[in-house]
Amino acid sequence: MSLPAAPIIGIISPMSVLDQFSLKGKTALVTGGAGLYGRQIVDALAEAGAKVFVAARSREALETFAAGRCEQGLDVEALTYDQGDEASILSLRDVLLERAGQLDVLVNNAVLRSMKEGYQSPAEAFAQSMQVNATGLFIITRAFGDEMAKQGSGSIINIGSIQGVCGEDASLYVGTDMVHGSPDYYFHKGGVTNFTRFIASYYGPSQVRCNCVVAGGFSNSQPEPFYSRYKERTFLGRMANDEDMKGLMVYLASDASQYMTGANIALDGGYTAK
Repeated sequence: MSLPAAPIIGIISPMSVLDQFSLKGKTALVTGGAGLYGRQIVDALAEAGAKVFVAARSREALETFAAGRCEQGLDVEALTYDQGDEASILSLRDVLLERAGQLDVLVNNAVLRSMKEGYQSPAEAFAQSMQVNATGLFIITRAFGDEMAKQGSGSIINIGSIQGVCGEDASLYVGTDMVHGSPDYYFHKGGVTNFTRFIASYYGPSQVRCNCVVAGGFSNSQPEPFYSRYKERTFLGRMANDEDMKGLMVYLASDASQYMTGANIALDGGYTAK
């Protein structure tokens, strides 16, 4: 005589690993989204299924960029704001929440390069950089981070730089007319690595994560002497291209990284490890 099968109790079908990377139903904001790294960040999040708002000061350029992505079937919308102005940041928050209801992913990618003469730039240029790249970063992170905390979830992704974790290699620039030695960039990119840890700690109890991508140099028609020397500094023998950041961005934005926070992740071809 066979016994009846025991009832199956409490078994939940697990989400597949690929489903964990999906951003369908999520809303993301990418600041400075029409720049070199910004374009691929927007593309990556939108291709993974997110509704992506892209924000910067230049309305015309942003709208052209967003329209091109919409023609490709991606859900991208342009908004304008000034990261050097608190009222503008808070207005951006209010407009986005009115249109989307909530924000799931914030990518702090905007950056102002105001020290055009490098180390010998006027002090006012350094102060202007800090207003946008330090104070502005703090204000926008708090504005949207507090909203994420209310909803009990969210991912904040800061875009850092190798110039925030190591000193300058002046030999890369010999024989070129490239301006280098911008102390503000080293200052605020160095600051964002530890700011990332603070934000991760502050919002962690609300299940809001914060991580930083320590990005390497992007191939952008640099003079040949610089390009050749830079490549030799990496393990992979090249600079970053317009696809290299996409996979990591989707990972950090999605449920696939739900137990990762406070991390500074080098995406630099091995530059800082060599």
